[in-house]
Amino acid sequence: MRKAIMADSYSFGIEEEYFLCGSESRNTLRFMPKGFIERAKALFTAEVMPEMLQSQIEVATMPATDMKVAAARLAEIRQGLGEIGRGFGIGVLAAGTHPLAVWSKQRSTEAARYDRVMHELQMVGMRNVICGLHVHVELPDPSRRVNVMVRVLPWLPLLFALSTSSPFWQGRRTGLMGYRLAANHELPRSGIPDLFQDQADYDRYVDTLVASRMIRDASYVWWLIRPSLKHPTLELRVADSCTRVEHSISIAALYRCLLRRLDRDPSINGRMTGASRAIVCENLWRAQRYGIHASFVDEATRSACSAEDMLNDAIALVAPDAEALGCWDEVAACRDILAGGTSADEQLGVFAAAEARGSDPRRALDEVVDRLTTVTCGLRTPLEDRPHAA
Repeated sequence: MRKAIMADSYSFGIEEEYFLCGSESRNTLRFMPKGFIERAKALFTAEVMPEMLQSQIEVATMPATDMKVAAARLAEIRQGLGEIGRGFGIGVLAAGTHPLAVWSKQRSTEAARYDRVMHELQMVGMRNVICGLHVHVELPDPSRRVNVMVRVLPWLPLLFALSTSSPFWQGRRTGLMGYRLAANHELPRSGIPDLFQDQADYDRYVDTLVASRMIRDASYVWWLIRPSLKHPTLELRVADSCTRVEHSISIAALYRCLLRRLDRDPSINGRMTGASRAIVCENLWRAQRYGIHASFVDEATRSACSAEDMLNDAIALVAPDAEALGCWDEVAACRDILAGGTSADEQLGVFAAAEARGSDPRRALDEVVDRLTTVTCGLRTPLEDRPHAA
């Protein structure tokens, strides 16, 4: 997200990370061709940038208030990157993990910040072969971001479940729908944030780490949700990179509406406790393991509830906000994710179908990668053009 606009409109920006892979090998690139990134930045000047690994690229939309405009732009960027990639023999795919990527074969991007991060993290940094969806939402009063951050925590497992797209890791089925968070949790200052009392409490934490030279600034805090350092926004970081752009938009819309509701009603989740946070952590694990098929702990009733129950409650809560922000259709479309499945469901379906036809696991994963590149950018892939794929 770039420069913020009209705080009372709860303007938003979307950042997506994609993998780059060889069209023939299907595996991640070790070196990003210079011509690829140059052409991409020429076409999408302020919206495309390299990521920490050379096998990744990031896109960031300009601030917006209209979900449909953002959706159209993201689709345009994805298709444009796919077309550029085709000229370099590169596939572009959006998923939390790349089904074939091996962390030990990745190379970091040369940049001062990435060099510092890799020096500090060592192997943990190289193992961070993951891609996420980040959503920035601007609040009218930025000083309320920490308060809202704490109170929105119970919905993070649902938002993650809706985004799950990482069932494979290093060529193997993990048994999880969202393995990305397992790799992400290796990072320091990651996971669910603590229950900070207020902005001053959060500032004291960051200022202490900076003063003791443990971190350079707040951008080195990698929680699953955090106040942005560069923008007056609260940044959602829990979600996997969504293969379908419509899923990205629906999740962004629901998150945006949740923030508006909590910002305008301080009583909601106004008494978060250590037990509340621990239940969020349990529910996050349930989302990692089962995705949208998970049952979650309902703290209020002390019983289990389904993802559908949690989503329906969330949609009912934010219905007035969705109407006020003009994004009811996008919020309601979260139900389509439950009905049709997430990217993780789709990937596992492609893998199972390929194995049922007699494909070995590697060949089945090739088909998964090809489905991901097709859906991400809306382009046909080399595998689809071959007779045996018919």
